[in-house]
Amino acid sequence: MNKACVPVLFQPETSLPDSRAFSAEADIAMAHFLEMLQQLEQSLQGKDDTIQQQSRVIEELKQRIATLESYLRLARSQTYGRSSEKSEGQWDIFNEMGAPIPDEETPEADTHEPKPRANKKGRKPLPAHLPRHQVFAELTDEEKKGALTTFFRKSREELDIIPPVVRVLEYMQEVAVFPACPEQGGQQQLKLAALPKHPIPKSAVSIAMLTWIIIAKFCDALPLYRQERILGRYGGSLSRTTMANTLIRLSKQLQPLINLLMDNLRSGPLINADETRMQVLKEMSKSINSDKFIWNLLGGPPGQPAVVFHYDPSRSKEVPLRLLEGFHGYLQSDGYAAYSAVCKQEGITQVGCWDHARRKFKDAQKGEKPPGKGNPGQKASLASTALAKIARLYANEKVIKEATHDGKRQYRQQHSVPVLEEIKAWLDVNINRVEPGSLIHNAIGYAINQWPKLIVYCEDGLLNISNAAAENAIRPLTVGRRNWLFADTPDGARASAIYYSLIESAKANGLEPFEYICYVLKELPYADTVEKLEALLPWNVKASGELSSNTSLPKAA
Repeated sequence: MNKACVPVLFQPETSLPDSRAFSAEADIAMAHFLEMLQQLEQSLQGKDDTIQQQSRVIEELKQRIATLESYLRLARSQTYGRSSEKSEGQWDIFNEMGAPIPDEETPEADTHEPKPRANKKGRKPLPAHLPRHQVFAELTDEEKKGALTTFFRKSREELDIIPPVVRVLEYMQEVAVFPACPEQGGQQQLKLAALPKHPIPKSAVSIAMLTWIIIAKFCDALPLYRQERILGRYGGSLSRTTMANTLIRLSKQLQPLINLLMDNLRSGPLINADETRMQVLKEMSKSINSDKFIWNLLGGPPGQPAVVFHYDPSRSKEVPLRLLEGFHGYLQSDGYAAYSAVCKQEGITQVGCWDHARRKFKDAQKGEKPPGKGNPGQKASLASTALAKIARLYANEKVIKEATHDGKRQYRQQHSVPVLEEIKAWLDVNINRVEPGSLIHNAIGYAINQWPKLIVYCEDGLLNISNAAAENAIRPLTVGRRNWLFADTPDGARASAIYYSLIESAKANGLEPFEYICYVLKELPYADTVEKLEALLPWNVKASGELSSNTSLPKAA
């Protein structure tokens, strides 16, 4: 074959490109491409991380806004809404709550016949214990002419009042003059009649006037400047400064009686405690705008209830330590940490207050977004669910309201303890499902933290489900505080605590405050022994029958 006709399939090696140089360039290009791809992936990943981070921030901000909106709704509700803690319709959440309680489960105290239902039609009759003054409407002689006989019939009754009369009491002291006697130096002898003693010597204010001032301010929340105007309207003249100084002087004479009230209070098995703020302008240890406190204790043996108020500029645990020194029993209070520290140090059993726990869930419910656009409200909220569960506990308490202590304990063990176990399980499950810092989270957290104290009331029928007794006792002070606003000096604050103690203790023992205070002030100058001072304690005064029967009040629950 002709070599020239043979096709050339391969060229000499020297005529081909350098494969090693091409491979190096390709590697460089590939490395550059991979580097760019990695940078792009990192950039995309960074953007994804940024988007996720921003999404988390947006979600957190949404939750934060929702939480702040709930607090705003709560503040509006507290400002403009009703203050009642009753929840309308909360009973419909659980079907079993609508079922009646079987007769066999009712405590012994509820086996009595039901009270007849009062007839609500017509006007309520006027109190029978009030004195009656008859007003006669007589016929003229001409109208009666020819009548067989006449008589009077009662046609109607009207409630009347006699306005105060300001007068001056002149004490006329009889003086007997005896003839001169040589044994007495030859001079005539004088003998003066004993004058009634006054708790404040040389005071120009009578005991009745003192009592009127005390009751008007500390029972009826009437500031001294208004009393000054009222007295002026009736012709009297007594400045508010004189009133204030006189009340402070008198309170120091009453302090021994308050000490006896406190000793009696500590001798009982249960004390209800509470405290509230009070502004005192001239408290040397604190500034004008700082908080000072009035402490309130309610307790005592059965049949001898005592209510004691105590002023102290501090809210530290040293204050309840002093007040509860020597007490060994149950202390029912709110969740303030000072009470827990005192109970732990003194070996006192602390009882929680379901009113406070319920109130926090009620606040969470008030802070919820109302049903409407974007919130159909078809499913019960956590707050409503918790309130419905707590309502079952209060329903049990209503059933055993009149039962004995042993009957209450047995009924609670049988009916309330299972509900408490259900509530505790519900709290443990939901505490991690809600936003920290939200109203519902605060409510659940409070209930969990207070749980060991909240279940103590089931152990003894003497105990109550709430600390309402102390809150009710301290309410007159909080109402009066809205009118007189502040105390000028610490002495004035301590005097206020003394008068509130006497008035509320009188109410707790079923005594009319004016009659009791007036009786105490009359007898106080003669109480020169402990026995005579003890006779002025409200339960002893009630037992003695010294006060008029028509001024006694129903005994406080």
